[in-house]
Amino acid sequence: MSRDGQPLRADAARLRRHVEFLAAGPRSRRRAPRAMGRAEGYVRDELEAAGWLVERRPFDARWQLGATDRHGHRALALKPRLHRRLSGANLLARLPGPDDGPVVVVGAHLDSVDGSPGADDNASGVAVVLETARLLAAAPIAPRVVLAVFDMEELGLIGARQAARELSRGGGVRGMICLESVGYFDDSPGAQRLPAGFGRLFPEASAATAATGYRGDFTLVVHRRSSAAAAETWKRAAAAASPALTGLPLRDPRPDGLAGLLIGLAVPPANHLGRSDHAPFWNRGVPALMLTDTANFRNPHYHRSTDTPGTLDYERLAAVTEATAVTAGSWPDAPRGG
Repeated sequence: MSRDGQPLRADAARLRRHVEFLAAGPRSRRRAPRAMGRAEGYVRDELEAAGWLVERRPFDARWQLGATDRHGHRALALKPRLHRRLSGANLLARLPGPDDGPVVVVGAHLDSVDGSPGADDNASGVAVVLETARLLAAAPIAPRVVLAVFDMEELGLIGARQAARELSRGGGVRGMICLESVGYFDDSPGAQRLPAGFGRLFPEASAATAATGYRGDFTLVVHRRSSAAAAETWKRAAAAASPALTGLPLRDPRPDGLAGLLIGLAVPPANHLGRSDHAPFWNRGVPALMLTDTANFRNPHYHRSTDTPGTLDYERLAAVTEATAVTAGSWPDAPRGG
């Protein structure tokens, strides 16, 4: 709700404008630095215009095990690369006011892979962060919120690793929402595919997908026990935002922390659930959600030159934004032992 008691309403036209600017071409710190700088400046300007205080956090990472950012449909774990040195920067934004107590982080990565304008992956996620900034600036926020725009996700979650380390010191993060490829929907039967082995590991979510004829008409809400209540909050808020948007919660059975990371390496189908910037927060024991349209399991343009603004559904993207703003502003406490 806004300060005057009215529901939070996202603007589909504004979301499209954000995506069209950001996805004018490929953007990355190494392969397309000029475009990356232009995109970073746009994000900063939009956040400041919405009333947020923006801090640029440069980082210099050495000997990082990550991935290649060449185009292709393979998952991060199948594109390993050891990076000797990477220099990048995250953007973190807060509303003016007291700077104490744990925060809820809402984040998305700004970079794209080589050769792709990255409208869905991940201008869609950044656009939601920017529109969420506008909505939360007008809302009475219970938890404190930090908006994060991460660098070098496509190189192996490099920027998010830095941000998770910085923000989680001293229990500084209460929860995290990651927006990863959230704008592509396809209502055609058979549009949604499942990873190999998914049906055995996650029978309920697989059955729910099959019951709709494998239509790509939902947002997957990946969570763990520690963020299960937040996933339900998001699902309810999405239903209230639009009858055309369904939130499908999917529980990752792994625990937060190092044990969950190691299990993912041993069970590859489960590791699909850690393919974005929420994973470094999970690895530090932070309750987190990943919101996604499932990327390469639905979108035929994933990591290709055809991932353009005209392929996205901006009305549904507006509903994703509204549900995200509601969840960030009412983040529930994690269960004990979560």
